[in-house]
Amino acid sequence: MLDRSSKTPLAASSLTGDALTDILRGLRLDGVQYGRCEMKEPWGLEFPKQSAARFYFIGQKACWMRMPSGEWVEMKAGDAVLVPRGAPHALASAPDVPTAPLQGYQVTEICKNVYGMKNEGCTPGTLLFCGTMYFNLDSLHPLLGMMPDAMRTHELEAYEPSIPHLLEAMAREVKMERVGSGGIVARLADVLAASIIRSWVERGCGDSKGWIAAVRDREIGKVLAAIHLEPNRDWSVETLARTMGASRSGFAERFATIVGETPAKYVTQVRMHQARQWLVHDRLKIAVVANRLGYESEAAFSRAFKRVIGAPPSHYRGDEAA
Repeated sequence: MLDRSSKTPLAASSLTGDALTDILRGLRLDGVQYGRCEMKEPWGLEFPKQSAARFYFIGQKACWMRMPSGEWVEMKAGDAVLVPRGAPHALASAPDVPTAPLQGYQVTEICKNVYGMKNEGCTPGTLLFCGTMYFNLDSLHPLLGMMPDAMRTHELEAYEPSIPHLLEAMAREVKMERVGSGGIVARLADVLAASIIRSWVERGCGDSKGWIAAVRDREIGKVLAAIHLEPNRDWSVETLARTMGASRSGFAERFATIVGETPAKYVTQVRMHQARQWLVHDRLKIAVVANRLGYESEAAFSRAFKRVIGAPPSHYRGDEAA
């Protein structure tokens, strides 16, 4: 049973007032690999479903991308796309060009986690910057779950003046092959991916539902940011409503309409996914995780965990009893 006695407002002092900034503070990228691909036509790359996220930036000359939906979309120079959950997709010089896995192309490791790729085509074609990374959240986490399969932005350079400088810096690090270049390129790729997310939120498809609507809504976005920054806090519906300055019923209805889940269900999902992170990555004991989340017993925590995740916490801590 959770302790609902706290009357303390949400962690307002830790919030910036910008929901996207606050959410990105809790959304980190790990294990970034960066690639610079000089593709001669005709060419086609096939990417099956994977656990890692991928991003692409078109440096010069347009190409085509088969979206996870199966639709082919032209990607022009300056466009970028982020595939946050690793959904299957393809890139090609034209929609009718056969695609093949990366294994069929010449890939060289320039330095740690930095790769270059060329093919044996006939005509100079697209210069493609790409990256593979892992979010610190798994693909089932509700924050990533609200993202679309692909986040595409148009003319990114025109709206993000720092992008050309970022790409120049990345290319310079790759060419110089200095000590630590891989780490520097990874951090620059981190900024590039965050820029893609920001650009999509500001100028994306304009959806009125889901993740983009939640972030664009100042009050709901603030609540989401607070939940994700401190998932172990006591987030009752009443406390969330007070933070938004609304009645309990008014807040609950608005939250469910925009986010697509009731506040209580969303908070529980976030907490259980955080619990899984603690169990798997931090190797915390089940009793410690249950206590962090305010449960009076391991049994109560285990029931809530299994209801959301689909397996008991002992499944992720096989070395101890639940």
